[in-house]
Amino acid sequence: MKKKGGLNEKYSGGSCMKRRLIALLLAGAMVATALVGCGSKSDDSASEDQSSASTEESAGETTKIVNKEATIEVPDEVTKGGELKIALTSSPKNLDPVKYTGTYESQIIYQVCDTVVTYDKELEEILPSLATDWTISDDGMEYTFTIRDDVYFQPGEYQDGRLMTAEDVAYSMNRSAQESAMNRLDMLDHAEAIDATHVKATLKAPSAVFLTALTNSGNAIVPKEEVEGWGDEFGNHLVGTGPYAMEKFELDQQTVLKKNDKYFLGEPNLDTVVFKVITDPNQEVNALRTGDIDIATQLTGETVKLVAEDETVNLLQKPGIQISYAYFNMKEGPTADPKVREALIKAVDYSELASGVFQYGEGEEACLPLPKVSWGYDEAVEADVPSYDPEGAKALLEEAGYGDGFTLEMYITNETFRQKAATILQSYWQQIGVTLNINTVEWGTFSETCSTGKADVFAMAWSWYPDPYFFFDKMFATSAIGTLGNGQCYSNEEVDQLLADALVETDQEKRAEIYKKALKLITDDDPGIFYGNPMECLGINPKVQDFHQRSDGTIHLFTEEENVWVVQ
Repeated sequence: MKKKGGLNEKYSGGSCMKRRLIALLLAGAMVATALVGCGSKSDDSASEDQSSASTEESAGETTKIVNKEATIEVPDEVTKGGELKIALTSSPKNLDPVKYTGTYESQIIYQVCDTVVTYDKELEEILPSLATDWTISDDGMEYTFTIRDDVYFQPGEYQDGRLMTAEDVAYSMNRSAQESAMNRLDMLDHAEAIDATHVKATLKAPSAVFLTALTNSGNAIVPKEEVEGWGDEFGNHLVGTGPYAMEKFELDQQTVLKKNDKYFLGEPNLDTVVFKVITDPNQEVNALRTGDIDIATQLTGETVKLVAEDETVNLLQKPGIQISYAYFNMKEGPTADPKVREALIKAVDYSELASGVFQYGEGEEACLPLPKVSWGYDEAVEADVPSYDPEGAKALLEEAGYGDGFTLEMYITNETFRQKAATILQSYWQQIGVTLNINTVEWGTFSETCSTGKADVFAMAWSWYPDPYFFFDKMFATSAIGTLGNGQCYSNEEVDQLLADALVETDQEKRAEIYKKALKLITDDDPGIFYGNPMECLGINPKVQDFHQRSDGTIHLFTEEENVWVVQ
């Protein structure tokens, strides 16, 4: 069978005590979004204060320009050149594709490197990229890709900008399969170059998500000479075939990219792209307002409101393929006990938690470990989440031998909404005798601590594609233990079998039914508190043209569908 350039691959009410608790934590704050979530609590009728919002409709997804639309005069002809400055809210740790663990790294990797195939901007169809077409064997075990013969690597220290070949594609695939920190290509057995323009990839078993996995920046194509020449330092000197080449990487400060004049899709419109690390949310917004940056990423909290009210910039919002959660350690400490995990969940009112975290329309209430936009979501499972019941929580702790309470160490990064969630959980759990110490750390420390199972509790968000595989197999498969996705050490043999069954099933409706069974089993194990589905919120200077916001939060500056430029 042949695929040429395409594969198509949603408790009960609380008490006066907990309402006062949230009010004290967030005194003076106004809830600006209607939250749709789990259980029977649906009396609140708050609505978004977006009376003059304009929208752009596309393939069922909506990008909102909130409250106003800042505009500028755009010339009839594109003036190429100039510099685009983008803020990252945390410092990239390592830009080597096989070692990266967070969005901060991927934003840069996507500009410097290309993948074999790519998603269209609406994440609905897989398109050619470095591969022009591909065939799939009848048994689903072998994929043969035709590789472009006009793609060149950017010049580096160990090669001078040579032609990319099928050998590079096979090398990069095998390297990811063997070394990826997030097991991004774990379905691949091996890849081999048949000749200069053809690669055959052999899987361990048929995989319905192999092509989707290849779109990820962690599976980008890189030159062997640069990888081996730089060794562990390759990430600081990243070389790929992408539209922009890395000129400078300054840890905790900025990454500077220059346009690649030999890019196979043509000439990029921008001369320079600068990713600036700005960890303080207010500083990020101020930088956007003053023109020190052109795009502010991952806006949360009051910064969303500040950008929406500023007449000189635009706030873009789009439903994200993302969940926000707090994981429990399933292997060590008090939370290894199922009764303790259930008690910690019963101690929290999800509606109030989400209201406290997403005060400005940055997200909606949730309760399951899968985004509501995923086709594997099952509303019926929402009823399996333990209802808010503080007294019941205390009784469970007594049964588990923790009647006198205990202390947990929680790890978070510095995002505003993560800090809000941690503070609210800290107050809820204090009511049942559990002390929560909050450790706010930079991304590198967070990733290392949490991926190795050293955190009692850790809070983060997970964003990928609508296919449940990219959530369940990365967050709950036993094989993922030791990665950040399964840093809580979740393991359930029945879930593992369901995930394996779903991976070889090619009918999406049947796969959905399998994933719904897995969703119920995972939810019944109480692995964490999955409280929200965040929106993707960006602040952008109206001078930035031809920019498309994606629901997975990734930024792409030059593809066949767009070529971002800045009005001079």
